[in-house]
Amino acid sequence: MDPFDLIHEFYNPNSEIYSILVEHSKQVTEKALEIAKKVPWLNPDLEFIQQAAMLHDIAIFQTNAEEIGCHGTNPYVVHGLLGRKILEKKGLPRHALVCERHVGVGISREEITDHKLPLPVRDMIPQSIEEIIICFADKFFSKDPDLNQREKSFTEVVESISRYGRKQANRFLEWKSLLHYS
Repeated sequence: MDPFDLIHEFYNPNSEIYSILVEHSKQVTEKALEIAKKVPWLNPDLEFIQQAAMLHDIAIFQTNAEEIGCHGTNPYVVHGLLGRKILEKKGLPRHALVCERHVGVGISREEITDHKLPLPVRDMIPQSIEEIIICFADKFFSKDPDLNQREKSFTEVVESISRYGRKQANRFLEWKSLLHYS
């Protein structure tokens, strides 16, 4: 399966949002594969990671995030859920779960309820090693055109995640240990 076949179904290759999506997805894919290759004992599926990392943000076009060229009607926080729906319809259930579970460092049922997020009330936290690796790698890159040319430092990522709470920062730090990330 070539992820670009799916991306081209939803994005005009000459559009700004296409460039932003593809650049970000390539950065996340490279980082995820680099991480996965350093933990062979966890048996990550490299082919799946390559595909799913390229598709993890497939639904951003359906959100209202003008700063990255998205002119949809949905709040940005639901792009993972929308991506899950797209990829399930395409017969890609594992890829679909990556979409749903990569937002933030995953979103718990409790967080959805406490913050009244426009999401179904269920845990949307990465479970498989591939989901964790892609979610972890995603945090190092921005889709903001002014910021997407560089990788964030680990400290910057932790500081950013910490704004959402201690549980989220701790989850990210647990993944750092699991992935032997340095």
